[in-house]
Amino acid sequence: MTQTPETAGRTPGLCWIRAVAGLAISGIVAISGVVALAGDAAQARDLRVGLSAEPTSMDPHFHNLGPNNALRRHIFESLVDTDAQMRLKPSLALSWTPRDTTTWEFKLRPGVTFSDGTPFTAQDVIYTFCRIPLVENSPSSFATFVKPFTRVEAPDPLTVVVTTDGPLPLLPTNLTALGMLSAKASGAAGAVTFAKGGCTGMGTPPRSTDFADPKVSVGTGPYVLREYVRGTQIVLAPNPSYWGPKSAFDKVTMKPIPSTGPRVAALLAGDVDLIESPAIQDLPRIEGAGFTVTKGLSNRIIYVHLDQFDGPDWKTPTIKGTDRNPLRDVRVREALSKAVDRKAIVERVMGGVAQAAGEILPYPLSGTTKDFPIVPYDPKGAKDLLTQAGYPNGFEITLGTPNDRYINDEKVAQVIAQMWTRIGVRTGIDASTASTFFTRRNKFEFSAYLSGWGADSGDMSNSLNSLLLCFDPVKGLGFTNRGRYCNREVDRLTVEAMATFEEAKREDLLRQASALAMKDYPLIPLHFEVTPWATAKGLRYVPRIDQYTLVMNVELTP
Repeated sequence: MTQTPETAGRTPGLCWIRAVAGLAISGIVAISGVVALAGDAAQARDLRVGLSAEPTSMDPHFHNLGPNNALRRHIFESLVDTDAQMRLKPSLALSWTPRDTTTWEFKLRPGVTFSDGTPFTAQDVIYTFCRIPLVENSPSSFATFVKPFTRVEAPDPLTVVVTTDGPLPLLPTNLTALGMLSAKASGAAGAVTFAKGGCTGMGTPPRSTDFADPKVSVGTGPYVLREYVRGTQIVLAPNPSYWGPKSAFDKVTMKPIPSTGPRVAALLAGDVDLIESPAIQDLPRIEGAGFTVTKGLSNRIIYVHLDQFDGPDWKTPTIKGTDRNPLRDVRVREALSKAVDRKAIVERVMGGVAQAAGEILPYPLSGTTKDFPIVPYDPKGAKDLLTQAGYPNGFEITLGTPNDRYINDEKVAQVIAQMWTRIGVRTGIDASTASTFFTRRNKFEFSAYLSGWGADSGDMSNSLNSLLLCFDPVKGLGFTNRGRYCNREVDRLTVEAMATFEEAKREDLLRQASALAMKDYPLIPLHFEVTPWATAKGLRYVPRIDQYTLVMNVELTP
């Protein structure tokens, strides 16, 4: 099946999933202060954005992290893109066609140039695929997306043919995560040839730190980098050679303001025009002051991961009062899950702006189950399970959490600590900024930690592969499974699903894998975030399921 602008989003075997998911999700997007779109380039103005979390790098391939991915889309476009409801749409590729189960052909958009004036061609695609595995010290690598590639060829400057080591029906979806680089601006030494063991013609690829220089951050996107000052601001300007709609703004300044109080204060004072994730309790005050608030259900699960390491040195770093790892026992994990009152967290901590979760991706996205059961709050049952597992007096544990990454993240962690303590699992909190937290998490410094995950593909296979499959860097599985959970049957079902083109069978496999994993209590799903944005008069933000703040989604209003 050939993808064209008219059939965008219809990945073979997955076409109607995207449409149905988009329609259903859009039906639960709650928007207040809705006004009609009015405006064009003639109304251009400066836009100042208050970010809730700062991107960790300008390198589009350094860290598969929400703030980085959102920023990347302004400068470095992908072959395939997604709209606000995560339906596929053409970007630098106008069409994508499976020649067979292991070969895809992409037809590139003609007439596209990079911001430095050089044409975008198939050589830039090959260079990008070659460079991604070479990124050093990536906290969460994009290499998993190109690992299945065995050949990448360019029959002509506007055609790319990708051969994979097995069926990969989600390849177009996976490519939405990969921003394209300019081979010339990145230092390619002539023609680049893809090889699985190492490409030729690469020259010396830029380091991640090099992308802070606007001369290196050369993309095809609607904006170009003017200034990047870590911790202070990111300044963008319209790309005059952009092939798509022109920007409504002459200048965009993104300011990291991780604390919710100062971020709301900056909006109310007129220092910024748009903010991400204002504090739930501040929404009435913001709307009362004449600002517009928009909200949308996200694909981000907030969860608690539990370290199930099993080895000669069993001891997880923040557990006391026992001579073995209690989290290895499914009864203990079930007890900790039953001790959490998700309804209370949603209503009291999140102010109703969240949705309690039973699995790790919200219905009706691909591979999810309608009305998947949510673990009931049962503190007595939790205590009984601890006794059965040999912990009648509980044990001590420290719960790690970021304090500036997710909506009310530290508050949620504090409430969970109180709930666990009530059943005898005496819990302390170790809260830190996101940059510090993720560094420590990746070093396995927490026995339990609160975190979040948003599936870029809007597909259950992404969430399962990222969080729950057995960690296998060779196969590119379980790359964010810091709980070290491993169930080979869950792996088998998920891997089979990822290679299945037939839609109904594929979704059924993912539902089976999710249900089987949740019976093991490998982690504790808490809630799906409902994301708010607040904008000044004359602006409105169109919510996105992926929670990204994209200037391209900001509408001018009367």
